[in-house]
Amino acid sequence: MIQRLMLILLFMSSFSSLAQEQDEDLLRIKERLDIVSAFTADLKLDVDISFINMPQKTAIVKFKKGEPMSFSSEEFALIPKRGLDFSFQELFEHPFITVDRGMEVIEGKELKVVNVIPTDKKADFSIATVYLDVKAERIAISEISTKKDGTYKLLLDYPTYEAVLPSKVEVQFEMERIRIPLNFMGRDIDVDRKQMRKEDVKTGKIFLTLDYETIFY
Repeated sequence: MIQRLMLILLFMSSFSSLAQEQDEDLLRIKERLDIVSAFTADLKLDVDISFINMPQKTAIVKFKKGEPMSFSSEEFALIPKRGLDFSFQELFEHPFITVDRGMEVIEGKELKVVNVIPTDKKADFSIATVYLDVKAERIAISEISTKKDGTYKLLLDYPTYEAVLPSKVEVQFEMERIRIPLNFMGRDIDVDRKQMRKEDVKTGKIFLTLDYETIFY
């Protein structure tokens, strides 16, 4: 019993030593994102879902600081909306602590890995892992585990070294957890329902290409 208690105390002590209030590199990236007050962009969307054949869709995305990112399209209702939020407002909306997980090389680029753990029950996610390009001061990859809608992974590609906003975003998600109404994706989609029922774990990818019309700082 005493040994078990000592192990628990040792684990808590180790976690406490790793955890910090807020990672300084992440805060610098947050400050850089905060300079964007609003933007509007034309959006091209492609999907990679094994049982869905859908042509490329277009939409308009609008962002205003303090408000949810909005998507509008005459072709379909954009689902899932939460996973497409690359402003990362949700990540910083409530108080959080961070855990530095060290450095990792991905596709030849050295990225700092940080866990973001909300300390307020109002937060919609339980934990997030962000991969930081410290030199360029931006988020390269994020993986956010939500409380209700599964896990979203975003891979962000930026047009220039100085760019604050990405020009391409790949979103990976669990379809079963978000329960997409397929009719919302438009009339010109082809759904292989036999294949859909066959797959135990239904995952999908969404590819966004953005052409910014206006960015306000």
